[in-house]
Amino acid sequence: MKLNCAIVDDEPLAREILTGFMASLPGVTLAGAFGNAFEALRYLRDHPVDALFLDIEMPEISGIALLRSLPQPPVTVFTTAFRNYAFEGFELGVIDFLLKPVAQSRFNQSIEKILDFLTLQKNGADLERNGNNREFIFVKSGVEKIKLFLADILFIQGLKDYAIIHSVTGKTVVKGSVKSMQELFPGPAFIRVHKSFIVAQSRIQRISGNRIIIGEHLIPIGRVYREELGKQIPGFL
Repeated sequence: MKLNCAIVDDEPLAREILTGFMASLPGVTLAGAFGNAFEALRYLRDHPVDALFLDIEMPEISGIALLRSLPQPPVTVFTTAFRNYAFEGFELGVIDFLLKPVAQSRFNQSIEKILDFLTLQKNGADLERNGNNREFIFVKSGVEKIKLFLADILFIQGLKDYAIIHSVTGKTVVKGSVKSMQELFPGPAFIRVHKSFIVAQSRIQRISGNRIIIGEHLIPIGRVYREELGKQIPGFL
């Protein structure tokens, strides 16, 4: 699958580094590299791209403001020197967060995440209710129906108008909001811990500060969800 990307960063060296990373990957093309949000906005409104690598702290218009101004934003990766923006990125449906200075290997992981999501999105899938059965659901993909056991689910991540179901057997992208997923994956087995995340309580390995650890995944805990999480998990608060 080919990937058409854009870079927005006010630092020339940062743009040069990401441009070089993209040039080294087959199938990844650079539509444009922009030094400010104004230039990027003018281009993106008439030239849609698959993925956007976006700096946050820029003069006049921040990357966050730019992303919010796009009616149909592409899959976006934040690139920044500041860790504290990671959670806000999840609120905006950002697929990944790259901390500067960015290494080629870490950049490649972001590209893989983007391609994975776009491929799953293209294939499409729908969830089917299974009466009152709490053991499994069916995922309909084309003419096939795949049984997905609730006990195998790790967590669910909202991304734009889709939800990514992470399970021990892989990932499935379905159309729908996190709120609609919460109706299909009810508590107490599943807990809403963030605007963009639902976790399987049995899969929580550790809670460190405002993050939940499930395997290699670090999942943010939203402020408004901390109290409910405390009710579900004794000793959390």
